[in-house]
Amino acid sequence: MKKSILSGLKILLAFTLLTGMVYPLIITGIAQAVFPRQSNGSLVSIGQKACGSELLGQEFKSDRYFWSRPSSCNYATLPSGASNWGPTSDTLRKAIEMRKADFIRSNRLPLNTVVPVEMLTASGSGLDPHISPESAELQIGRITTARHFTTAQSQQLRRLVACHIEQPQFGCLGEKRINVLQLNRDLDLLR
Repeated sequence: MKKSILSGLKILLAFTLLTGMVYPLIITGIAQAVFPRQSNGSLVSIGQKACGSELLGQEFKSDRYFWSRPSSCNYATLPSGASNWGPTSDTLRKAIEMRKADFIRSNRLPLNTVVPVEMLTASGSGLDPHISPESAELQIGRITTARHFTTAQSQQLRRLVACHIEQPQFGCLGEKRINVLQLNRDLDLLR
């Protein structure tokens, strides 16, 4: 019995070292060598300063920037998650109506504007960093006004939005999308 316990402890120690230390260090080393940017969080920088990750949504409230998709967790990464409101939820219906009215009013759009769904609902994680090209297009007028852009600058902004459109992954998975953080970073570079 004593021999069995000692054998079991040796195996536990060996597998703890192997799966708890050796394996993670090897995988981390490979990831750092092969995918250094991704394994360090896919950070987006302005100059030498990291301003966010291209994989995590952030809130932009200023009229001078493109707005992100709403977040049910206020863009917090640790308690991320959905609201769990179902399609019959009165709370969800009211939130969607309020978001639609705010989006239309803030962007000075006609009342009958079809607002893309991602501007009305939060993603499953609450941290989606993308919006559709249609959502970005609807915000161009507000940004142009807030930044006092000339007609030429407004046309540059439209081209910037078009340049930021990412195609569906592998050509068939998902929809066309725009990373809001990257678009806003480049928006600040427009002159």
